[in-house]
Amino acid sequence: MTDTRPASGTDVPEFPVAGSNSCPFDPDETYTRLRANAPISLVRCPAGMNAWLVSRYEDVRGVLADPRLSSRGAGSMHMLPSYDMHDPVPAGMMIQCDGEEHARLRQLLRAEFTARRIEVLRPDIQKIADEHVDAMLAGSSADLVSDFALPIPSLVIFEMLGVPYDDHEAVQRDSQVLIGFDADEATRAAATRRLEDYLGDLIERRRTEPRDDLLSRMIARGNETHRPPTVPELATLAVLVLVAGHETTANTIALSTLVLLENPDRMAALRAAPDTIGAAVEELLRYLPVIQFGLLRYATEDVTIGGTDVRTGEWVVAAITSGNRDEGVFADPDLVDLGRQARPHLAFGFGAHRCIGHHLARIELQIALTTLLRRMPGLRLAMPLAQLEFKLNDIVFGLRSLPVVW
Repeated sequence: MTDTRPASGTDVPEFPVAGSNSCPFDPDETYTRLRANAPISLVRCPAGMNAWLVSRYEDVRGVLADPRLSSRGAGSMHMLPSYDMHDPVPAGMMIQCDGEEHARLRQLLRAEFTARRIEVLRPDIQKIADEHVDAMLAGSSADLVSDFALPIPSLVIFEMLGVPYDDHEAVQRDSQVLIGFDADEATRAAATRRLEDYLGDLIERRRTEPRDDLLSRMIARGNETHRPPTVPELATLAVLVLVAGHETTANTIALSTLVLLENPDRMAALRAAPDTIGAAVEELLRYLPVIQFGLLRYATEDVTIGGTDVRTGEWVVAAITSGNRDEGVFADPDLVDLGRQARPHLAFGFGAHRCIGHHLARIELQIALTTLLRRMPGLRLAMPLAQLEFKLNDIVFGLRSLPVVW
């Protein structure tokens, strides 16, 4: 057991660590040094509090699985300078709940995201991917983000929820505000309120006129419980599903395509053996630093992490991207190896809060990438990698755009 708190008067390093890597796909090299020398380190977060930064795979997984480390009020809120960490958790915010409350909300969604139910969607997702490739092939260039990577998961999750896709532009504008850190608190609050009001209105309609969609089935399941969810709870939960259901996957599709374009030998091998797409997607999920600032937890009692004592009331940041590059777990972790046989990655988290949509994300990635490889063999970047603009200050790392030609 050790106490690695800095001595009184010692400066605490700022989080996130200052970027120094030339490769946009790699977490900062500081994480390599931390894993080797200080795997549990105290840092100062933009929200104003100190937190223990956990960088090794086993410790990250342990943090995410430990019920003594609460998700209440956590998530990625440590990155918001204007956020008050003591604000109450919005009703229905599943990712910031623990125990029975978390299980109660998750149960409303669980049946919608099983492997069997998601597999049924494969033909529909393939149709969406083909239609967007058709549209791109009608020209000679495209932005792979706006013309392919974003529409596929957006259409799927809108259809699942029963949300009219005609409204997608307004919804996506507000969702972009929520996953970024540049907007002030008033702007974020307004975006949240618009999304909750919009989905709350749809939920009110589904209560009297149910349809064959996720919103209607959430209401029905909730009504069968001893504590039916309120409309605000359902609206908040629906916002979470809608935003998380397309933002992370859209960014991963675009980044994965860029990785393949920058590694033409691996791209050719995958095109020649499309049946290996499952393993390739798992490696891309491990390799890409999509949840770039980690996940925050709060110690509800004293706990020891990797030999370091964490006291009740202290904060912990589980650095997922660092855990996925742990050289003690993954051989040559900074190399993308599409045939890698290794331990499970942490891209979807771990434990009770593991991403409920992981089956859907995997299938969307598999279909999107194999469709591009099969139908667009001449696909290439329309500009040098160095000129691409990345989302460096969002919860979800990604590309602003990905200009391509063929």
